[in-house]
Amino acid sequence: MPESTWVSLLLLLLLPAPQWGGPQDGRREPEPEAEHGPLQPFDLLYASGVAAYYSGDYERAVRDLEAALRSHRRRLDIRTRCARHCAARRPLVQPGSGPGAELPFFRALLARASCSRSCQSQRLGGPASRHRVSEDVRSDFQRRVPYNYLQRAYIKLNQLEKAMEAAHTFFMANPEHMEMQQNIEDYRETAGVEAIQLVDREARPHMESYNAGVKHYEADDFEAAIKYFEQALREYYNEDVACRALCEGPQRFEEYEYLGYKGGLYEAIADHYMQVLVCQHECVRELATRPGRLSPIENFLPLHYDYLQFAYYRVGEYVKALECAKAYLMFHPDDEDVLDNVDYYESLLDDSIDPESIEAREDLTAFVKRHNLESELIKSAAEGLGFLYSEPNYWISYGERQDENRVPLGVNTEGAEVHGLSMGKKSLPKIGRDLREGGPLLYENITFVYNSEQLNGTQRVLLDNVLSEEQCRELHSVASGIMLVGDGYRGKTSPHTPNEKFEGATVLKALKFGYEGRVPLKSARLFYDISEKARKIVESYFMLNSTLYFFYTHMVCRTALSGQQDRRNDLSHPIHADNCLLDPEANECWKEPPAYTFRDYSALLYMNDDFEGGEFIFTEIDAKTVTASIKPKCGRMISFSSGGENPHGVKAVTRGQRCAVALWFTLDPLYREVERIQADEVIAILDQEQHGKHGLNINPRDEL
Repeated sequence: MPESTWVSLLLLLLLPAPQWGGPQDGRREPEPEAEHGPLQPFDLLYASGVAAYYSGDYERAVRDLEAALRSHRRRLDIRTRCARHCAARRPLVQPGSGPGAELPFFRALLARASCSRSCQSQRLGGPASRHRVSEDVRSDFQRRVPYNYLQRAYIKLNQLEKAMEAAHTFFMANPEHMEMQQNIEDYRETAGVEAIQLVDREARPHMESYNAGVKHYEADDFEAAIKYFEQALREYYNEDVACRALCEGPQRFEEYEYLGYKGGLYEAIADHYMQVLVCQHECVRELATRPGRLSPIENFLPLHYDYLQFAYYRVGEYVKALECAKAYLMFHPDDEDVLDNVDYYESLLDDSIDPESIEAREDLTAFVKRHNLESELIKSAAEGLGFLYSEPNYWISYGERQDENRVPLGVNTEGAEVHGLSMGKKSLPKIGRDLREGGPLLYENITFVYNSEQLNGTQRVLLDNVLSEEQCRELHSVASGIMLVGDGYRGKTSPHTPNEKFEGATVLKALKFGYEGRVPLKSARLFYDISEKARKIVESYFMLNSTLYFFYTHMVCRTALSGQQDRRNDLSHPIHADNCLLDPEANECWKEPPAYTFRDYSALLYMNDDFEGGEFIFTEIDAKTVTASIKPKCGRMISFSSGGENPHGVKAVTRGQRCAVALWFTLDPLYREVERIQADEVIAILDQEQHGKHGLNINPRDEL
């Protein structure tokens, strides 16, 4: 990149950030009320509070720990406010031309530094150097360790409600802390306080608003959902400004000690600025990560616009729905579902509105432009300065939890009647193993219905009575207690059609909920047991010579949305294959990423039939010619090989809710389902506990 372009990008990125999330009417935000005298360093207050705690002086411990937390918050607030203040008062401007052209830039840089130092010193009541703390103290505050001391001190002072607040605040950032979880339960039992009354004193506003938006969305309260998602976006952008300001603090020079740094002027500036810029670039990850978690909520910012585009559509605001859909496409321009939504929303606009005049949301347009400029500059700097940098995929919309992007969810066969249409066969992809079927079904009462020939295909079988009526009712009941909208799609709502709501849950989540008492543990165990039963049946019937492993296990429900079923002509799930990319025009199925090429067999175990539509269909490789149609009912299972020899899909669910257990299997142990392995360990512990060997102690993985 030419030096002039590099400098231009650097200056552009150093200009004051747009204030997307600030007050909307031009008024200044009120500053928190300052304490009398200079602000006391939070590390000194923290050390004093901990010392008082261990000496048994709980009143002083509470006083100093609370003061430390206030000082910490105030310190961060001052840094953020001074960064904004100085960005406005001392903007960095484009250098002039001729001799000394760089001097205006450095003059502005020095003025910004002087402004920042004097602003912080004035507001802190003394030099900022008094507030430099060690990494250990910084880590303690990040992990909310002061709240652990506080909850114990408050208990000693018989202040139960404050102890509960402190314990809950600590636990939110330390969900693996089993002792704290037990403390909270004990406090709740003593005080009779429900979980909803617990307060997280460090809750992040944008996360709280986002969660409220999801809650209202799932309750079909779209007006309230819009309110909270819009509030979440304002708070997100405001938090982004604060996060970026905090990145402007001291940085680490990993190859050498700071005092021994021997770089020249421009090298030193570049080294430090690149660390700041990478930190700022990573704010999108920071704002998507909940306290105590290592991984962010994937696709977090785009999901706001995904929820909003559908919510606006449901309330009849098609222009705003279109703006949000186009905003989502700025992250995922090839998302076929949202591209279809854009076409549909445009068809709903008044004739007086030109669809081309509707653009993506302005707030996001500015954000993405800056993000892309930062990415370009960091990559250029990495090449020019010789450091390693790999741009993360901040907006990932696919992955291991997205199996249902190709989930067959339906089936149509009254009394197992199969309707064979268009019997002519096309050449099918070759399977790289011997094909056999007809092995024993292993369990009594299971009824064989149809084999591959009767289903007009290859490696297919239809069975009944895999579940009893009682088991179906129990599974259907537990489903309502564990499922999340969009589970398995990184939270993406209505992933296949805007006319249905998709919900799902994994085996590990069911066991976690069972252990916590949120659903009957017996029912959660049933989910685990029947999926293992299905695996053994598939392995035996297709006479496999090697072990069949779980690749993914998911309980899934689809619910028809009222008011959106008239004249539907879409599918509940488009025609697809489970381990290759179906290309109907070429009559091919390409076994390459992003397809899950290591899947070998699939199965669907149905839980109910009190709905309309939702038939499971097999087609030819042209994705049009239906070869078999199967109607779901309690205990019915369809299983088949996962390749291009078995394209399949689901007809629209037009009334009610359709639930099933979807299973994918692999013959390669390298691709075994990680959550299944964890679930096996939990089951083993439960079994040992029943024999009185030891108690259960699990640390369930955090999920969205």
